[in-house]
Amino acid sequence: MNQTERQLLSHCTLCPRSCGVNRMAGERGYCGAGIQVEAARAALHRWEEPCIAGSRGSGTVFFSHCTLGCVFCQNEPVSHGGAGIGIDEQRLAAIFLELQEQGAHNINLVTPTHYLPQIRSAARLARDGGLVLPFVCNCGGYERAESVALLADTVSVWLPDFKYASARPAGRYSAAPDYPERALEALEAMVKQAGPPQFDEKGLLVRGVLVRHLLLPGQLADSMQVVRMLAERFSGRILLSLMSQFTPMPGCTARFPELGRLVNPRHYRALVDFAVSLGAFDCYIQEPSASDSAFIPSFLGQGILPKDGPAIGMDPVEKPGQEQGRH
Repeated sequence: MNQTERQLLSHCTLCPRSCGVNRMAGERGYCGAGIQVEAARAALHRWEEPCIAGSRGSGTVFFSHCTLGCVFCQNEPVSHGGAGIGIDEQRLAAIFLELQEQGAHNINLVTPTHYLPQIRSAARLARDGGLVLPFVCNCGGYERAESVALLADTVSVWLPDFKYASARPAGRYSAAPDYPERALEALEAMVKQAGPPQFDEKGLLVRGVLVRHLLLPGQLADSMQVVRMLAERFSGRILLSLMSQFTPMPGCTARFPELGRLVNPRHYRALVDFAVSLGAFDCYIQEPSASDSAFIPSFLGQGILPKDGPAIGMDPVEKPGQEQGRH
């Protein structure tokens, strides 16, 4: 990392929580991340939208910890507990190159916000080593516009969530009642930076913004408001992906019983019909069968450590355990 990137970690305000902790001195804020990058999986992922996954898969790197911490996260041990393996920037750069060698269409950074300085550094190393693939930033949407700007020279495609339209569910499920305001600000910055969607000859998204929204049980009204807000602000400038794959997690449903069921298929269809009626953007949808474990990859440290064993600066943070779900 260069001096500017180190300074970002010495008083960390990478996400809207703006903890201000000195991660260079070993302090950890809300997300739980330290100075070393931790990751739980690096592999080809074929379950993204067709314009991201293509025919060969997206080269996804799933990072440990999370700035948002949604209670319904299907990958709680990784995002909340920090299960993963510690790696240095040289190893992260090598992972990017290995994914390219495996045939990935892009490098997909999953939940990366708290590691933006290290990722920028690793991306430069990888480019110097021959990486030519575009970077996709796959984030929770709870971002600072200033952090979006940090990736202007790195990320070509933004793949953010837009989870809530109102403060009540945002506060209850993500402890972030300011989520709607922060997500709108960040999305404006992403769209300004990336421009309108651009595709290559194979139909892959090579530049632009694709916004995801996951319908939660009992939250149809809020979801419709999300779609309306996006249509009013970003008509013709973004792609939209409406997701029905919510899966109840035991640790969540004990505290939030309203999340203890699958999404009502009629509600999902109503949301899709509403989005189509607005005519504001192209929209990806999921089949009803998408709400099952078929979209849950295993998080066993695949692709994180080099095949010939750990390198200097790489320490196991937590031994991989049973399969966990994606968030």
